[in-house]
Amino acid sequence: MEFTAGMVAQLLKGTVEGDPEVKLNTIAKIEEGHIGALSFLANPKYEQFIYTTGSSAVLVRNDFKPAGKVPATLIRVEDPYQSIAVLLAMYEQAKPRKRGIHPSAVIEESATIGKDVYIGPFVYVGENVKVGDMCSIYPHVYLGDGASLGNNSVLYSGVKVYSQCIIGEDCIIHSGTVIGADGFGFAPSSDNNYMKIPQIGNVIIEDNVEIGANACIDRSTMGSTVIKRGVKLDNLVQVAHNAVIGENTVIAAQSGIAGSSKVGKNCMLGGQVGVVGHIALADGTKVGAQAGVSNNVKKPGVTLLGMPAIESKKFLKSYAVFGHLPDIDKKVDKLVKELEALKNK
Repeated sequence: MEFTAGMVAQLLKGTVEGDPEVKLNTIAKIEEGHIGALSFLANPKYEQFIYTTGSSAVLVRNDFKPAGKVPATLIRVEDPYQSIAVLLAMYEQAKPRKRGIHPSAVIEESATIGKDVYIGPFVYVGENVKVGDMCSIYPHVYLGDGASLGNNSVLYSGVKVYSQCIIGEDCIIHSGTVIGADGFGFAPSSDNNYMKIPQIGNVIIEDNVEIGANACIDRSTMGSTVIKRGVKLDNLVQVAHNAVIGENTVIAAQSGIAGSSKVGKNCMLGGQVGVVGHIALADGTKVGAQAGVSNNVKKPGVTLLGMPAIESKKFLKSYAVFGHLPDIDKKVDKLVKELEALKNK
């Protein structure tokens, strides 16, 4: 497909600076641009490339002021990163979608399958499963008895959805993810063994959720583990039994949310963050990478760093002192020796 810079600007409610008739037929990184490509500049670290890029047009902020001559046509928008996301989404939607049910798929008679679905090779759909309209279920997916998949949702190859788990509409779950495995519940016994506590609940994933590859969302002991509307979970994220992840929260790779913890809405957790069990994080909480949250966060919008996690300003002040500890240790040791000498006199 081919568009002009003017057409792209009109679509994104932006303005053109340069040739509005320049032809665009692909999207490329600004440092790898070529004729016919549209790039974007959202991070100032990449500004150097706008003066040498081979792209025909570049999306920039409305207030961008170039420090030199720019060879490409500029399309000024409010937010280049969001604008490129809109264009990529349109490109993705324009790609042809697979349809039909492969003959090797096993679908139990009591299952309900919606209209215009794709069910790939070696998929298993259990008893009383409900699959909505326009769903795409790729090879080797397992849908356990009583599970439900909402309209227009996608399960990539190897996803396992255990029995009675509910997935909403417009969800995307990537390869290898397991929804509804048993929560980690064991009771110590008198003979130093551990007795398994049956996990009889389920997982509820609301609409417009995306979960990366090889993530694990455990079923609850009782009730439900809940992933609320708009949540985005990265690869290798672990959400334990009875946890609740609030609306539009994003959690980066290798993070773990322990059992019965509640993460508020619009929170952001960096990579390898750990949240202990039975605590709550207020709405808008931000947690830096590798931090460990061990207490309730009651104030909305707080940024936490470190292990144990504390407010970012306190952490940065403490870390500044930490860097001087060797010198402080020498000074303290010297003072102790001087005091001992004074005592001996």
